Amino acid sequence: MNNVRLSGPESQSSHLTFGAAMADARLGVALRHAALHEVFAACPADSAAAAGFTVLLAVRASRGKPLLWVRDDRTVRETGRLDPAGLVELGVDPDAITLVHARDTRGVLQAAADSVKCAGVGTVIVEPWGQAPEFGLTESRRIAFAAARSGVLALVLRTGAQPVPSAAETRWGVAAAPSLVLGANAPGYPAFVISLLRHRGGLAGFDARVEWNRDRKAFHDAPLSRGAPAVPARRAGDARERRAA
Repeated sequence: MNNVRLSGPESQSSHLTFGAAMADARLGVALRHAALHEVFAACPADSAAAAGFTVLLAVRASRGKPLLWVRDDRTVRETGRLDPAGLVELGVDPDAITLVHARDTRGVLQAAADSVKCAGVGTVIVEPWGQAPEFGLTESRRIAFAAARSGVLALVLRTGAQPVPSAAETRWGVAAAPSLVLGANAPGYPAFVISLLRHRGGLAGFDARVEWNRDRKAFHDAPLSRGAPAVPARRAGDARERRAA
């Protein structure tokens, strides 16, 4: 995979960069696959942006392996189903995503913990609804330990929630951002402001503005002075589903 950095004796496939030179330089070290990372919507209106950023990072990290997205029934009711056409617009193959619908937060956490144990999986997105008090330090440790053993990347997507203590290696805030207008006044690339809120290694927080390039399957830096809104990703419709107890 391109834009992968080495860290000590670990293999190339164990780390991931955004692909955006300035953002990666600020991070200093690449994201570890075998770990748990949290992504928070900066505000409720940014839920689609946070979801879009999370799935794009997951696609970049999965390296052709299955991508599982675990959601509960209330999340589906409140935010809608995923739209295959919207995913295609982002350069994501809807058939590459397996949706796992659980009845409630406990079902999400159980399905996520079981999925992360499987080394054949590339990435697991865990999306409990709202504050989800069941997802605390103990449950996050359970998923983080499973990720460390299997090498699977676990991304916890949080909307309508405030951060609480967890075993996440990094915590990110994501907001929608304007993007540069392309030729013939066409909408620009999907753009995000990402904020490193916490790093277990002690790295200081920072903000960066990035855009997604669907052809490169990578983010690039977007230090903009002016721009126009990018076309938002849609969340209606569906990809492939199966139900978890």
